[in-house]
Amino acid sequence: MAMQAARRLASWSLQRRLLLPSQVQAPSIPTAAAAAAFLHSHATSFGYKQVREEDKSKLVGNVFSSVASSYDLMNDLMSVGLHRLWKDRLISKLNPFPGMKHLDVAGGTGDVAFRVLERIKSVGHRAMQGTLTETEEDTHIYVCDINPNMLNVGKKRAAERGYSKEHCLSWVQGDAEALSFEDGSMDGYTIAFGIRNVTHIEKALSEAYRVLKRGGRFLCLELSHVDVPVFKEIYDVYSFSVIPTIGELVAGDRQSYQYLVESIRRFPNQEKFAQMIQEAGFQRVEYENLVGGVVAIHSGLKL
Repeated sequence: MAMQAARRLASWSLQRRLLLPSQVQAPSIPTAAAAAAFLHSHATSFGYKQVREEDKSKLVGNVFSSVASSYDLMNDLMSVGLHRLWKDRLISKLNPFPGMKHLDVAGGTGDVAFRVLERIKSVGHRAMQGTLTETEEDTHIYVCDINPNMLNVGKKRAAERGYSKEHCLSWVQGDAEALSFEDGSMDGYTIAFGIRNVTHIEKALSEAYRVLKRGGRFLCLELSHVDVPVFKEIYDVYSFSVIPTIGELVAGDRQSYQYLVESIRRFPNQEKFAQMIQEAGFQRVEYENLVGGVVAIHSGLKL
């Protein structure tokens, strides 16, 4: 039933929301007691659990090391294949171009990077009838992921697709909260199903802003909050009952997919996340809900 509902909802029109400057609220000033409690706890969420900040990255790393080999298959099963359409929409909004310097963060398996590369090659082919130009030679796509196991899966997939000798594709182990790239070095930044796993979302957004050039675009595809009441009930049952069971049967790992579901519920809703993006310095911040809010694509420009 949940899968049939998801397929019907996939054809719904997209919802766009533009976050205006007037919508941003000034952050409330915490009480001295609340601030002191936070400073002493240094706690953050790992799904529904509260863990120490220094432990979260290790716990998340364990999750993705466990699921790396079955990650793309599980995405197909959990989303009934819809994640492919969502990523295609992400690339459509990015509008890649020959000569582009692009950074895909938390993209270890290469799913987004391959789409960017294929779109650029397609654009270049149509424009130059297959002739490689100097502009195309300047194209470079960086896949950055904190987990080496996910990167290894991506490199293997690249070899299978014939991309292993592509000089324009680089694989970099790195932290979204402390990127190794220079200021103002990227035309585009994408992160798909990754930002909810970082310890400090604000730091990841700040780093995204730092590495982008003026005029560069930030795009985030993330599982979000359903805004259709009837579908929300179906989605909750599917999320908490079906997804962990699929994880146990296919990946042999129920706990990692239980964390996945819980981490989605702990992630800020669409409006709040849009506000966080704007507070990081981005302008023209907006989002699109897909499948009734199961996922959302947030975007912003560095102007």
